[in-house]
Order: sequence, then C-alpha cells, then structure tokens
Amino acid sequence: MNSRYFKITGIAILFVVSGLFLIGFSSNTDDLRREMLIKVINFAINSGHYHPADINNDFSEKAFGLYIERIDFGKRFFIKSDVETLSKFKRDLDDEMKESTFKFFDQSVTILDKRIKEAEKYYQEILSQPFDFSVNETFEFDTEKLDFAVSQSALKDRWRQSLKYETLAYLIDLTEDQEKATEKSDTVTVKSFTQLEKESREKVMKRYDDLFHRLLKLDQDDRLNTYINSLVNVFDPHTEYFPPKDKENFDIRFSGQLEGIGAQLTQKNAYIEVNHIVPGSPSWKDGELEVGDLILKVAQGDEPFVDVVDMRLDEAVQLIRGKKGTKVRLSIKKIDGTAKELSLIRDVVILEDTYAKSVIIDDRPTGKKFGYIKLPSFYVDFGNANGRNCYEDVKIEIEKLKKEGISGIVFDLRDNGGGSLDDVVKIAGLFIKDGPMVQAVGSKGIKKTLKDTDPEIQYGGPLVVMVNSISASASEIFAAAIQDYNRGLVIGGNSTYGKGTVQNFTELDRMIPKKPADMNPLGSLKMTVQKFYRINGGATQLKGVVPDIVMPDYFNYMDYNESKADFAMPWDEIAPLVYNPWDLSFDKTYIEDISEKRIRNDSIFNLVEENGERMEKLRDSTLFSLNFDKFKAAIDKRELEGKKFERIGKDTLNMVVKILNADLPEVESDTSKKARTDAWILGLKKDVYLVEATNILKDIEYYQTQNAKKEEREE
Repeated sequence: MNSRYFKITGIAILFVVSGLFLIGFSSNTDDLRREMLIKVINFAINSGHYHPADINNDFSEKAFGLYIERIDFGKRFFIKSDVETLSKFKRDLDDEMKESTFKFFDQSVTILDKRIKEAEKYYQEILSQPFDFSVNETFEFDTEKLDFAVSQSALKDRWRQSLKYETLAYLIDLTEDQEKATEKSDTVTVKSFTQLEKESREKVMKRYDDLFHRLLKLDQDDRLNTYINSLVNVFDPHTEYFPPKDKENFDIRFSGQLEGIGAQLTQKNAYIEVNHIVPGSPSWKDGELEVGDLILKVAQGDEPFVDVVDMRLDEAVQLIRGKKGTKVRLSIKKIDGTAKELSLIRDVVILEDTYAKSVIIDDRPTGKKFGYIKLPSFYVDFGNANGRNCYEDVKIEIEKLKKEGISGIVFDLRDNGGGSLDDVVKIAGLFIKDGPMVQAVGSKGIKKTLKDTDPEIQYGGPLVVMVNSISASASEIFAAAIQDYNRGLVIGGNSTYGKGTVQNFTELDRMIPKKPADMNPLGSLKMTVQKFYRINGGATQLKGVVPDIVMPDYFNYMDYNESKADFAMPWDEIAPLVYNPWDLSFDKTYIEDISEKRIRNDSIFNLVEENGERMEKLRDSTLFSLNFDKFKAAIDKRELEGKKFERIGKDTLNMVVKILNADLPEVESDTSKKARTDAWILGLKKDVYLVEATNILKDIEYYQTQNAKKEEREE
C-alpha cells in the first residue's frame, strides 16, 4: 500500500467534494448519511480507481447478482417470486447509484427481514419433532446446483432436508462415540436411538438459535454495507467499503496490536462469551477472566454498569476496548455459575502470531545450521510511525540467524496474504544488492518503478522461498523478485494466489468536512489504485508466481485463487526493465532435478497428491442420502479410505529445530511463551515441506563444497 499515492488522491478529492454535498439530500439524518455515502463512494471511485468501470445497465446486472447471492447465498430465505419482484430493478442499480436513491435496497431489506422471521418459525417447528431416518430421500449440499424454491412450502421442505442432514451428521457422531465408549467400559449408560436423535436435534436447535439471534440483530447499516460492497466489487474484488468498526479491526489485524484487555469474544445467543485470552495481556496477567466466562455488564472507570446481555458483539467489544491506561470493569458469570466483578487496566495487546519469527534447523549429520524465518504478513502500523513493521523485524531476525553461523535461509511466505508495498521492496533488498523490484501502473497509465537503492546485502547466502496458493500480493512481489533476479529458489504448489493489484484506504469523512455533527462516521473505502508487474514485464495478476520447484499440495486441487473471484482484473504485461540477475554459485537445474526426484519418491508427498485427488472427487460429490443406514455406510467408507492418509502432518520427521540463542532467555522466562514456542517447533518438525526446503539448502551447500574442491584440484 502506497501512502504517498493516497495523500495526493485524497487532497484532490477533498477540494472538489467539500462543497458538493450541501444540497439535494433528505432531511432525515439516517437517509442523508446513506445518500452522502453512496455519492462520495461513487465520486471517489471515478476519481481514483485504477480502472473504473462504466456505471451502466451491465454494471447494474452484475451488482444485482452479487447482492442477491450475498444476502441469500444458501437460497434459504427468498422464494422465486421474491427474486422476480426484485429483478424488476436489475437494470436500475446504476441509476440509483448515480442518483443516490435506494428503492431497490429498501424493498430487498423489507422482503428479506420478512423471510428471515418466517424461516425462524420453520426451523423451530421442524426441529421440535423427531426425524424419520428410515425414509429414502436425498439432500443436495451444493446450493449453486439449486434454484430458488418455487413456494414457501417448497422452501420449508428445503429447510427440513437441510436440518435433517445436520441432525443426521450429529447423530452419526453421537452413535459412534457411544459405541467406542461401551467398548472401553461396561459402566457406560447406553442411550437409545430415540434419545440420541433428540440430543442431535437439540444441538442443531442451539446452533440455529445462535444464528438467528445474530441475524435478527442485523440493522439497516449492516444491510447497507452488504449492498454497497456488492456495487463496488463490480469494479474489482479488492475494492471494498469498510464501516468504521470494520476498519478498526482491519488495522488491528494489519498492525498486530490493539488497546484493550486481550480477551477475544464470541456471541452465544444473548451472551458475550470469552473464547480466548491473549498471553501477556491485562486479562492474562490478572488471571481471573477465563475461557467460557460470560460477560454480563461493562463499566467505564467508576461509571455505572451497562448491560451487554442481548447486545450485538461488535457493540460490546467497543465498550470493552479502550485507550491504554484506562480502567474497565466487568460483571461476569463464571463457568461454575458464580458471579464476579473484575477491574482491569487496559494496555497495548500484542498479537504475536502476526510478527516475523525464526528458528534454527540443525543438521546433525553435516554439522550445518540453516535458518528458518516465518513471515505471516507484510505488516506495518500505518497509524504509528514508530510502530512495528515487517522490514525492521525481518532485518533483526536475519542478524540473529547470521550470528548462529547459518549456511542458508528458508523464507516462509505460505499463507501470507500480503501487506505493505514499501516494506516488501525493502525486504527483498535485504537479499539483493540494488535495482528495481516491482513496477506499478496507476489509473492514467502512469508507470512507477519501486527500487532497492541500498547497495548493502544483508544476507547473500543460499535462499529458498516457500509459497502456496494463499501467498498473495506482496508475497508474490517478493517471490517474483527473487525469481527474476535468480537470487534463490521458490518452492510451493502450482502457483501463488494471483493478486497483482495495489489498494489504498480513503477516509470518506475527510472528503465531506461540513457533514452534520450528529451524523455517524462514514467509514473508509479500500480502493484499487495500481496494478503491479514483475521487473520482467509480466503481471502476477491471475497467473500468480509459478515456483521453480512445484510440490504436491491440497491447494493444487482447489479453486482458490484470484482467477475464481468475481470480476477480477485481467492478466497483461508491460515492457521489462533492465536489471542484473544474481550470479548463482550452484547449478540451478541440477538442484531442481534432485529435489523433484526426491519429491516423487517421498511417501508423504505421494500421499498428499493422492489425497488431493480424493478430496477433489469428494468435493464434487454433493448429493447425500438422508437414510441413516445409507448415510452411515457412505461416511464409514470415506473414513476407511481416509485412514490411509492420517499420517500426513502427524509424523515427527527427522529434523532438529531449535530456538535461537538470542531468543532463549525471553522464551525460558515466560512459561506461556515457551509453551507456544514448543508447540510451534513441534509443528515444524512435522512439516514435510520444510524438510524438503532444508534438503534443497543442503544440496546447494554440498554442490558448493564439491565445486570448491574441484577448483582447488584444477589449480
């Protein structure tokens, strides 16, 4: 994300818009807000989007399809006549967007709210009676293969089939659990089929009670957010509207920290329940708040309590979060039913899993050490110039690894969805002398080259970059630069995700400085402003980065990449740049051939490949029998076939993984951190992909050693 580009665009829009929204709006504050919101978003996109689409009838039909799919993706609320009624607006959404009117949206909400209330009665009535699992009928799990129900009675029957399927799944589990328990002990109280069926229905009922409690708490703004995003996603899948609370959560995920008490919460029907305590946080240090506790009331400092029972989760979270150093009081109900009042001082809560970390892989046979760096995202704290950022953290990890005397580095970008554009350029520069790293093209075709201008190479040894199909955006820039410079080897599945675009946030309130004082904040627009290209001229958009060594991976059999996203931008290419590739100290083809042969002969990789093919077939088999015996037979068959693959990810492999000497004092002095670190290291020891990455580094080191001996003999 390029903050400098945002500043130029934001100022330009601000001056144009400041006097634009003073006339022609509704007098109602809520109506005025949404009219203002749609108009300013429309203006922002047309002024700053990389490639704003024409807002016409074609645009309208696309937005209509997205919206209907999103508000009823399972086709469990609308009936066919509802969609036909709303289809009268199918070609009008472009006009409504231009005119800031909401006839279609208002009617859709009215119909949807009515259908949700009807569906609430459906599930309650259906689950109040036992199911007959001796009947031979089937249930289609994939709703994309179904049309909307033709009538309310047909819709109710669809609910019946769906609820019966879920109850049957629970019933199979309870039956099997009971069978296993009775095999181990003759003191187990055996429940009848009727009792187990009732218990299964109660579990499903509880699940839907929670679901409908959340659905019925959705307000006009929630619906409006979905509608607006259905409009802006027609431009591209990464242009997105963020209400203020969503933007705050985005910033927390991106920076890896927040100010609060460090309790992660979930909504269970009317209650707010604690489901995780962040280690090192105020809640963790206090020790009184535990997972499973229910928060009943919240008070700011010494002010009166506010009841949060039956309050929306996001609203309760806003009451509990707050500035560092402030006091919050909680009235809670413990797991054992006792009541308690807690007083906590808020602090900065660090989400450690966000940040870069490293370990040593100790190869005992050769005596060599290899470094491993995990980077979950290209994070930066945009709100704090002195906050943590991935560039400085990675630089620190490399220095610690160098002090250990490593012979190579594995840089793990698997599951890394991207982040800061500036920081990925600087991190790539840690491994390359200098030169261009990525090209960016803006909305008017203006090209910009982002370069590493620092000639210092922090680490010049062997490098292996790990990626998968979730590695996206900034991860792809890094992998592409390493590949184009011939600086190291990229390994992973068929390709990376294929997101080759850059987004910036525009704060919408700054664009309307004279809006009413009592109006709620408008939020932010994350907008695609650039498309980036490799230094060889090719885009990563849609195609991603194809690794030098392609490995078996479940993702190879999944439709999970940019090309499957609605209205993704196309692939193209521009002129390549002049750059100086790295002079490798090993034969790249030779190393790749050794690795590919090893992968072909590895039993675990062969299992991964075979299981991927199996899972693909299972994913396409979406028609299920609702007869108990037939359903159980199908499940038993799947479980029997699956036993062959159970060792994947469970075997501890022959790899020694150690904490860095520089990290030992901190880890050893914190029992919680040590437990988390030990668990992480245990997972690494079971990672067959990391084993192969290390083997590649060993191959390179061996090749370099043999080549050096050969040169000595020739001299």
